[in-house]
Amino acid sequence: MCLQKGREKMISNQILQNTIEGLKAIARVELCIMDTDGKEVAATVSMYECEKPAMEFAQSPADSQEIQGYQYFKIYDEQQLEYILIAGGSGEDVYMVGKMVAFQIQNLLVAYKERFDKDNFIKNLLLDNLLLVDIYSRAKKLHIQADVRRVIMIIETDSTKDCNVLEIVRSGNTNTRDFVTAVDENNVIVVRDLSEGDSPVEIDKGAKALESFLVKEGMKNVRVAYGTVVKEIKDVSRSYKEAKMALDVGKIFFSDRNVVAYSELGIGRLIYQLPLPLCRMFIREIFGGKSPDDFDEETLTTINKFFENSLNVSETSRQLFIHRNTLVYRLDKLQKATGLDLRVFEDAITFKIALMVVKYMKYMETFDY
Repeated sequence: MCLQKGREKMISNQILQNTIEGLKAIARVELCIMDTDGKEVAATVSMYECEKPAMEFAQSPADSQEIQGYQYFKIYDEQQLEYILIAGGSGEDVYMVGKMVAFQIQNLLVAYKERFDKDNFIKNLLLDNLLLVDIYSRAKKLHIQADVRRVIMIIETDSTKDCNVLEIVRSGNTNTRDFVTAVDENNVIVVRDLSEGDSPVEIDKGAKALESFLVKEGMKNVRVAYGTVVKEIKDVSRSYKEAKMALDVGKIFFSDRNVVAYSELGIGRLIYQLPLPLCRMFIREIFGGKSPDDFDEETLTTINKFFENSLNVSETSRQLFIHRNTLVYRLDKLQKATGLDLRVFEDAITFKIALMVVKYMKYMETFDY
């Protein structure tokens, strides 16, 4: 799992490695970062001979020191010693370079700590782990506006468990006011900051653009779901729950779509919350021992096309390339088999719901409980 955990993961070793490699390319000085136990964290060249001196330096009161031709510097995080920086070589230039590199990494720690604090706050906010008074006090402390329009988008791909997905989404997200985080190993979450003029159409465009971006980045089976817009930071968790439901319900009833909005779920979100025993009882009471999806492919195609055309016989027969009387015959045959006449609105609704319930049951039965 690639979420930040604890103090040691505030900033990754890879970021430290990239930083000192970039600084070495500029200053032409070999650099090594060790932890307080003398273990190498990042280095432009290995300095194993410096492990013992680094541990001794960590215990000394000095903040910088030259030992056997190497310059040593202490890097703190909130007055606690975090790293030892070693610059290869002696002399004033190496000392100055080392001081600047230490200063740069110190600032990097501060920046990542601030991001970590915000990230931690957003995670707890999404999971409803904060009291109302804490939400507003912490938001104020972290300089996060409380009364901004926001919407939650959840991203799931076959590659989500790869750490890179989170960073790819962060790098591809152009709105610097958004928060990109993860509360588990399955999904990446975008807390999208909206402008006053952002309409539902523009929000949907943004979700589709995010899906397209990830596909171009090589992600497979990308799915994006989003909740409704909230106007207060305390309601962000509601949009998150809606987005989660949209992701799950979308897999059942909108499997052909990669972007699904909670507002589009319709009756699907009600069926999704039904217990399976109640679903089985409903199907049994309506159809006896039969299931509405046991019909042959021709009958199912006719039913679905009839629903697509709002129970219009003429339009359905035209799109199926069959005579109107042939369609009427099929509907009569279906009525005899089920007792439901799809030309009658109430019967059509019952049958439509039954089809959705069966689809939901089949989906849920694929999981091991």
